[in-house]
Amino acid sequence: MDIAVIGLPQSGKTTVFNALTAGHSSSTGAGGAGPMQVGVVKVIDPRLAVLDGMYRPKKVVHPEIKYWDLPPIDREAASANQLLSGRQRNLLQAADALLIVVRAFEDDALLHPMGGVDPGRDAKAMLEELALADLEAMERAEARLDNELKKAKPAERPALVPQLETVQKVKAGLEEGIPMKSQTLTPSESAALADFQLLTGKPVVVAFNTGESETTPTLESLGISKDVSGGLGEVGLCAKLEEDLAVMEPDEADEFREAMGLDEPAVERVKSVCYATVGLVSFLTVGEDECRAWPVPAGIEAQMAAGTIHTDFTRGFIRAEVIAYEDLIRCGSLAQGRKEGVLRSEGKTYEVKDGDVINFLVNT
Repeated sequence: MDIAVIGLPQSGKTTVFNALTAGHSSSTGAGGAGPMQVGVVKVIDPRLAVLDGMYRPKKVVHPEIKYWDLPPIDREAASANQLLSGRQRNLLQAADALLIVVRAFEDDALLHPMGGVDPGRDAKAMLEELALADLEAMERAEARLDNELKKAKPAERPALVPQLETVQKVKAGLEEGIPMKSQTLTPSESAALADFQLLTGKPVVVAFNTGESETTPTLESLGISKDVSGGLGEVGLCAKLEEDLAVMEPDEADEFREAMGLDEPAVERVKSVCYATVGLVSFLTVGEDECRAWPVPAGIEAQMAAGTIHTDFTRGFIRAEVIAYEDLIRCGSLAQGRKEGVLRSEGKTYEVKDGDVINFLVNT
């Protein structure tokens, strides 16, 4: 899963990125937009540690999140009222989700580009910027499709009309301040929009970057409407503190957290909120070679889930042998699970649940 980290200047987005990646990242080109920092982090699934003790596999594989720290806005490429340049918008279209860093800390040494610190204003500004990018994309698509429709032969018109109507519908919603994810779309309409990679249709998490002693605001407390905030994830963290802790030795960091009365690392909360906002669950595979957690969209059917292991598994799917993680731990083995009737066979339409331990039987 690729998550792009964005935010206004002086919001601390790079500090958040450094905290999330523990300072381990590499620089990559960003299509002419300048260098982009990329960091890959493990999403530790504690269930794998238990399965490791049971199976003693050659390796244990945790899921990963790849965070992107976009290059600073190119003021020459962006108009005066743009918060994101066209190049940045193009980069965001390729991300699976967006993490918007909103400044909620006071620091006289860091001047806010929009005046004083106002998390509500900044959150709205960034969300409106995403909507503006989508609105401009829909305006261009509407003009193009309208032109194609005028030139189309009678046999070509039936395919173009639904596309144009869908674009006009979403455009009208955006003009009313309703992001794509909050609009009611049919499956065919959603499919027609897939290639546009609209930013307001992506999962978005708002990360409030606070000071050590400051209270974390919420989208509700900031007066952001349900039409806009619906489906958004939100989390608070003190990025500067978490950045410092991330580079400490684990024991030292734990001791420091305990002394400050802190719970789990905020970066772990960010990962959890990202997973929940994107709508991911994890099924597990076990064996002597490997124990692994596979993140998949909630509600995915067994045949499609098999394709995350190898695309050939989708075509060759026969059935899935499934046991809940808790049942496997209680039984102690798959063989015992079969005896107790909790290891069962499921067909291609079975809805995979979080913590399912699955063995796929396929034709190769």
